[in-house]
Amino acid sequence: MRQEQRQKSLQAFQDFLTTPLEAQLEQQHTSPQSNVLALFHDVAANVPAYKRFLAENNINPNSIQTYADFQKLPLITKDNYLRHNTLPELCRDGELTKCDAIAVSSGSTGKPTFWARFITDELQIATRFEQIFHDSFYADTKSTLAVVCFTLGTWVGGMYTTNCCRYLASKGYPLTIVTPGNNQAEIFRVIAEIGSFYEQVVLLGYPPFLKDVIDSGIRQGVEWQKYQIKLVMAGEVFSEEWRSLVGERVGAKNPCYDSASLYGTADAAVLGNETPLSICIRRFLADNADAAVELFGESRLPTLLQYDPYSRFFETIDGTLLFSGNNGIPLVRYHIADTGGIIAYQAMLEFLAKWGFNPLEILQGKRGVRSLPFVYVFGRSNFTVSYFGANIYPENVTVGLEQGAIKDWVTGKFVLQVREDADKNRYLAIAVELAPTVEASQQKVDAIASSIQSQLLRLNSEFANYVPTQYQTPQITLKPTGDLEYFPIGVKHRYTRNNVET
Repeated sequence: MRQEQRQKSLQAFQDFLTTPLEAQLEQQHTSPQSNVLALFHDVAANVPAYKRFLAENNINPNSIQTYADFQKLPLITKDNYLRHNTLPELCRDGELTKCDAIAVSSGSTGKPTFWARFITDELQIATRFEQIFHDSFYADTKSTLAVVCFTLGTWVGGMYTTNCCRYLASKGYPLTIVTPGNNQAEIFRVIAEIGSFYEQVVLLGYPPFLKDVIDSGIRQGVEWQKYQIKLVMAGEVFSEEWRSLVGERVGAKNPCYDSASLYGTADAAVLGNETPLSICIRRFLADNADAAVELFGESRLPTLLQYDPYSRFFETIDGTLLFSGNNGIPLVRYHIADTGGIIAYQAMLEFLAKWGFNPLEILQGKRGVRSLPFVYVFGRSNFTVSYFGANIYPENVTVGLEQGAIKDWVTGKFVLQVREDADKNRYLAIAVELAPTVEASQQKVDAIASSIQSQLLRLNSEFANYVPTQYQTPQITLKPTGDLEYFPIGVKHRYTRNNVET
């Protein structure tokens, strides 16, 4: 028996249960920079792998005394750090048994990576869930059923989400958790049999899967409006048109408060979360493409979140994100390779004021306005296709499928690809998955092509300026639900194919 582990768990759990959210998020006595410096020195002294990493780079930890010194530290990655050490060496004191759970992520290579954590790591991340349930869903005053629709098993999403929600229930939130995972039949059964016992039902899962659940439920006669549905999502960037569409189908009436997305990774759990404030701002930017381009530097709209710099400390380098954070495997200046950036709270408000927009006036008197910094995330840059020198993003195509009657014809899934005809002329090919029972027709093909082209011209200045007019209309192929070549069921969907095919 390890008495210190018991005491560590007890103290962390007691602190979480007794500290109000307001106090948890208020500014601390030290700066975030001082806090991350202290994390560095702790990791340098106690984690064998990081000790060796510093020695290999000829760095004396005692020479790192200022934040400027910290910024000169080499970045760590999966390739130069995690895969060079055993799992115990990545943990404090080289002891894997000081962690109580292990999750697995496969990553883009398909090779599994193991991530160890302890209950104390989950408790600090539970505050991200508390922000959403308290600030967005008012779950401290409403009986709530949380339906975990993330895949269950060794993957991080389902089990981590379940644990964090249970901690909220322990804290006193009138919250009950049920875990059907990604089994649609079980999700419908749970909601039908016990959903009406609660004032609201929260579905937690990946955006495309939740949309499929909602659409399938409508076809089966599920009256979503009865359950005051709220959504917690992670894993993919989605458009504000998508948020409005899904909200409309479940009867949600307040987009800033009826859903929220998490920026999560297996590497370090939840790094940031959408807030009513960040959603309000993003919806303004979705309607003002010029402002979005000026702010983010790209025509596609990223996920916009707020984060606690004392929990996860972000930096940027060459347009990509890196972070430091305390975990079972603590990470210092970890380069996750997500394209994105950070914006200070006041800088964001000043930028919006220049465009004549004040989100604080819109949210005045409501919850969810906290002076936390913003982080925006585009995701991995390789999920694009290049067409006449223009980068075409799936996010641009998505908006085209969410217009008018089109949104009722399709599932939202598609595959974007540049192909060549017999004369070696390139064209933009998009395979689109039809909703169940919807049949293909030339009228649908023409309407979808026109809608996607219109949104590409509106949202993507490279497309508008680089692609000759005669090549701007995409060639659409309509595929049935679950098409084996493009949309196999049970496989994580990929929205682009980068190779040119004839």
